[in-house]
Amino acid sequence: MTARVLVVDDILANVKLLEAKLTAEYFDVLTARSGVEALEVVQRSMPDIILLDVMMPGMDGFEACERLKSNPITQHIPVVMVTALDQPQDRVKGLESGADDFLTKPVSDIALFSRVKSLVRLKMLTDELRSRAATSERMGLIDRNLQEAMARSPGRLMLVDDKQSSIDRFLGTLGDKHEVTVIQDPQAALFEAAEKEWELLIVSLNLQDYDGLRLCSQLRSLERTRHLPILIIIEPHDTARLLRGLDMGVNDYLMRPVDGNELLARVYTQLKRRRYTEQLRDNVAQSMEMAVTDALTGLYNRRYMETHLGTLIDQSASRGKTLALLVIDIDFFKAVNDSHGHDVGDQVLQEFAERIRSNVRSIDMACRLGGEEFVIVMPDTDMSLAFRIGERLRQIIASAPFVIDTIDMPLDITISVGVASLENAADTQEDILKRADQALYQAKRDGRNRVVVADAA
Repeated sequence: MTARVLVVDDILANVKLLEAKLTAEYFDVLTARSGVEALEVVQRSMPDIILLDVMMPGMDGFEACERLKSNPITQHIPVVMVTALDQPQDRVKGLESGADDFLTKPVSDIALFSRVKSLVRLKMLTDELRSRAATSERMGLIDRNLQEAMARSPGRLMLVDDKQSSIDRFLGTLGDKHEVTVIQDPQAALFEAAEKEWELLIVSLNLQDYDGLRLCSQLRSLERTRHLPILIIIEPHDTARLLRGLDMGVNDYLMRPVDGNELLARVYTQLKRRRYTEQLRDNVAQSMEMAVTDALTGLYNRRYMETHLGTLIDQSASRGKTLALLVIDIDFFKAVNDSHGHDVGDQVLQEFAERIRSNVRSIDMACRLGGEEFVIVMPDTDMSLAFRIGERLRQIIASAPFVIDTIDMPLDITISVGVASLENAADTQEDILKRADQALYQAKRDGRNRVVVADAA
């Protein structure tokens, strides 16, 4: 794994030491000698991670970190505070300033590389999600103030520990701020983690008759829990197990004895990170849904239909299966818009789409082509069955007037339907749609409110 690392320290010897260690591990290293210079380098070079000294003249590391995390352009870059201060309150202050982690001088190679690699791995994931969600971010769907409020709200935490004294201390620290569920049986914890929605698992590695790392490995191997944050609690100097845990994807760790304030700060950091990445994933999913669905009706849009219909036709032809489609047009829809306005017309389209959605099979693909024209693609359906489905939809639309809340009288709506099917392996989607369109036009010429089957090719 390689990445661009910015080392910030006012003491040249410290800079050179970290630069040598990181370069030997094939990291691309940038340096800065002050908080102000660090901000300039970040804006110019956008590193993947920042190792930031705390005690610097002028702008100290706490202030530099706060500025980085308050800037939307740089707030996603992981910051590791590096300092000779070793009191818990110093670590807490660093985490509360927005730092993602904390290293105490003299920095051990194990701690340095494990933290850097873990945070770089996380940033790569976040960068990928952010690039996919860039449009949503520009549209304001990702709100930093909302993120902060979300991160401060109570989290759903699972504590896996089997020592009552340890459990009591954790509950005493976390219980007033978060919803904490204690599970003492590791196998039960694995089942619960996969079955329910958790935001953070705190796992003691010092379990009786069970290796806590095995539980972490199982959690990372399951699709349901692969991205679930894990904070492990380890014994002092248990570096071998710590490295194994970080290599398998554990997100963070605390050594016993656990300081309560640092525990709260690290839980807060993990919750903020988890909720932000989940928000990104949701925005990506929403963007994907918006790309294939019609905003007004919620049915698939023309772009998706044109892309997917060809695949369905190829599958049906290669397997010797039937396929049919309906092209539907709402009769005299222009008169609805002209008489009552486009708002009423939109409500008619929404109600019409809902009736379609409620009366087609799960395997059918209902689409809005545009305006008042719709298509329903029906795999494993021959012409006879397609005609019956079209007739049933016609009756459902015609038999119940459309009630619109902004006008006094319900509207009588009817539809015309053209039916066509896959007739041979050489048929293309253009061929089938053309035959269905011709049948639709025949239905209109014959007086509308009817279903017409296309002539054979």
